[in-house]
Amino acid sequence: MKMTIRIDEALLDSVRKGYGFESKTQAINAALHEMDRRTKLRAFAKTGKDFTAAELKDAVVPGYDILASRGIKLKRHGG
Repeated sequence: MKMTIRIDEALLDSVRKGYGFESKTQAINAALHEMDRRTKLRAFAKTGKDFTAAELKDAVVPGYDILASRGIKLKRHGG
């Protein structure tokens, strides 16, 4: 969807370059997905869905890269 919005261009460019996005659209979509993910995570954390802390900890595979699973490639800082 096309729309006109005011965005801090310097901030957008910094995010785009810092994370290796090829376009402004990619950077904005990734930011929106991240904010949506955080909202859902906070809602989940409030209810816990009857999982124990140990069960939740064991549910995450060490080294799992959620962004890679979504096809989002980021430049890694310091590497």
